[in-house]
Amino acid sequence: MMGNNITSLDGAMSHRVDDASSSVHHAIDRASSAAGPVVDRLAIGAHQTTDRVALAANNAVGTLRSAGAQFKSAQNQLTQGCSTYVQEKPLTSLGIAVAAGFALATLLRLR
Repeated sequence: MMGNNITSLDGAMSHRVDDASSSVHHAIDRASSAAGPVVDRLAIGAHQTTDRVALAANNAVGTLRSAGAQFKSAQNQLTQGCSTYVQEKPLTSLGIAVAAGFALATLLRLR
């Protein structure tokens, strides 16, 4: 008689475990179905953000190229202007260079 009770108890527990497992699987399936649209919206938002960042980066690259070209042009104008000045006034240029060297040496000595 005791063996029957144990078998009956074992069967009932096994049935409850199966029911609980089935309930959990059902809950997981419902949660997965509910999360699908949320995950899709998050993925779309992430793609849109990535596109906006890429566009901003491309705009920044264009701006830097333009600024670089302007800087190069200003550098060329300055170099040409200095070259012309040195050719037209070599002694004055030499005096300016000596004065600048003296001033720089004085400043470096004070450090």
